Amino acid sequence: MKRALDEARAGLREGGIPIGSVLARDGRILGQGRNRRVQQNDPVLHAEIDCLRNAGRIGSYRGTVLYSTLMPCYLCAGAAVQFGIAKVVAGESENFGGARDLLESHGIEVIDLDLEECKQMMRRFIEEHPDIWFEDIGAL
Repeated sequence: MKRALDEARAGLREGGIPIGSVLARDGRILGQGRNRRVQQNDPVLHAEIDCLRNAGRIGSYRGTVLYSTLMPCYLCAGAAVQFGIAKVVAGESENFGGARDLLESHGIEVIDLDLEECKQMMRRFIEEHPDIWFEDIGAL
């Protein structure tokens, strides 16, 4: 999760939404990324999608863990379901409940760490940039 937080902070420094993600297997990082919707003007470049793109074609996703500083939305949860990712570890779900139900309904183990640092970073961003945030979650 530390690396995902590093990605979230980097995204914030770039003027983007502070969400970071890491894909790992057996403790080895396969890919990492951050929400780059603002930076790349790309509506689907969420942190988890950026992370999966950066991991590249890895063949089987069996035994992988997807870390995200925020509970994944339906777009990113759908990617986890599609590729058969075994576990999703979220930094928090207080600011956005995400699609935990979808993940669990497809047998993906979900762990919410409820990390104060993740909650504070997102809360501050949402307060300062509500227009960008509500666009990101499709609630404009």
